[in-house]
Amino acid sequence: MTDLDASQIDLLDLDRFTEGIPHEWFTWLRKHDPVFHHDEPDGPGFWVITKLDDVTVCNRDAGTFSSAASRGGVVGLKNLPQGDAAMEEAVGKLMLYMDPPDHTRYRRLVNRGFTPRMIGQMEVHIRELTTGILDRVLPKGESDFVVDIAAELPLEVIAELIGVPHEDRHKIFVWSNRFIGADDPEYRVGEEDLMTAQVEMFMYAQQLADAHRAKPGEDIIDALLSAEMDGESLSDMDFNLFFLLLSVAGNETTRNAISHGMNAFLEHPDQYALLASDPGRYIKTAVEEILRWASPVMYFRRNATRDFELRGHTIKAGDKISMWYISANRDEDHFDDPFRFDITREPNPHIAFGGGGPHFCLGAQLARMEIQVLFEELVKRAPRIEALGPADRLRSNFIGGIKHLPVRFHSA
Repeated sequence: MTDLDASQIDLLDLDRFTEGIPHEWFTWLRKHDPVFHHDEPDGPGFWVITKLDDVTVCNRDAGTFSSAASRGGVVGLKNLPQGDAAMEEAVGKLMLYMDPPDHTRYRRLVNRGFTPRMIGQMEVHIRELTTGILDRVLPKGESDFVVDIAAELPLEVIAELIGVPHEDRHKIFVWSNRFIGADDPEYRVGEEDLMTAQVEMFMYAQQLADAHRAKPGEDIIDALLSAEMDGESLSDMDFNLFFLLLSVAGNETTRNAISHGMNAFLEHPDQYALLASDPGRYIKTAVEEILRWASPVMYFRRNATRDFELRGHTIKAGDKISMWYISANRDEDHFDDPFRFDITREPNPHIAFGGGGPHFCLGAQLARMEIQVLFEELVKRAPRIEALGPADRLRSNFIGGIKHLPVRFHSA
């Protein structure tokens, strides 16, 4: 750490992230340069915000820090060449790429599908899905935990949530991997294949919406299709884009939180043993520590609409900023011994779901429930699990992903 300096920090080096999160960079930045201007080849560079308080301030100030696609959007630190105008307009209708008041109106519409009552009604069924998955996998003794368990549960939940038949659920797995893994050699496809995946997803969503309109029910899809706010309802394009967002965001992020949680338990077997000794006592705090530790979305980008002073630096109108949740959740000012994985940690003011503001994660309670139910049921059936190899990490500086994690189960 003492030999490190700012010239060695390159958050655009995706290969560095396959070795593990470069926490030594973020630790140095939090201490020496918490509002850091990062160079960018052939571009203006971007600000790197690393401390929890600063990330929270920027996250909540949608007036100063815009998510709009027209200003650069929320993903991607480099400035990209201008693409297809129609596609850019479509992306701009994704809730992630909206600012208030449009975002507020749209969020009110889709909130109908994510009320505590709607999510609470799902717990019994999520437990049924979880036990079904574990009962299929654990008797084999060994498994790729990510593919067989961590990916399977969110996939089955999201598929049911949005009305996708069981036999079609792996279409979502393939589509979302193509979107998130565009820079990873295992998942990478050509631009044409990526466009094909998007068209396939939109067509599938349209068929789904048509079927629900023809025969309405009482699930989340019907709640969304019938939602109305100020006389407006979701258009077909709105619904198709929300289907894409829910399929990718609701699948990938929870998958990776569960995967990182298991990897943390493998590296800290005393914590797994503690959870197994009394799941009812420790599960709630364990879920929050898994979320802090994982921070599956490592950063989001915003784009300054006006000049803003932060820790003596002037972020100018038009500048890009990146808010690093993975760093904020290791901030020494808020977490005692932040690099200790501690399932009894209280308080735990992590911002894995975005640190408040208009873009706070819509599916936060659903994700918590999935993580809780999975680990509750897992420790009952397998009170000890050992690693059979290292975690294989996604080549990305955006999603903290684990692609494969070979394990052996020692059953109760």
